[in-house]
Amino acid sequence: MIRGLAPECEIHSVRVLGAGYTGSGPILLGGLRWAVEQGFDVVNMSLSTTKRQFAEVLHELADKAYFNRTILVASAHNMPVESYPWRFSSVISVGSHSEADSGRFYYNPNPPVEFFARGVDVELAWMGGKTIRATGNSFATPHISGICALVRSKHPQLTPFQLKSVLHLIADNMGGSAA
Repeated sequence: MIRGLAPECEIHSVRVLGAGYTGSGPILLGGLRWAVEQGFDVVNMSLSTTKRQFAEVLHELADKAYFNRTILVASAHNMPVESYPWRFSSVISVGSHSEADSGRFYYNPNPPVEFFARGVDVELAWMGGKTIRATGNSFATPHISGICALVRSKHPQLTPFQLKSVLHLIADNMGGSAA
């Protein structure tokens, strides 16, 4: 998804989930800390945690990324529960819509979720060279991350605040386009 929208981007993977696609707060924090320290332009976080004890450190890491010009893009929880880091203002938060066009995304005038991208019945590369179809905000988040990478590649001087403003302006319901 990211490479489809930003074909020239360089992608790094930070594994924070283990067997059964579960993880722990300390591993999530360690992975995010490492990504922020690397100074990546965009960090895709297709996950969140509901564990309140990690919220403060996640908030500190999200703010550190923001002030170091790293854009964190995080999926909102699929259920109406309190989770992190997508709720922090220093993070671009993403929910999903069901339209087929992976480049189409919308600004949400009623936060806390800021943007909606394709996340329903998305075809994904899977183990063993297979593909699967999946639904959820985690699958919409890479679409916004790809758009962020594309915009950032053309305008590397943009701060996270400026990039979030550009996303707002180019969202399909606001009349713009990333191309």
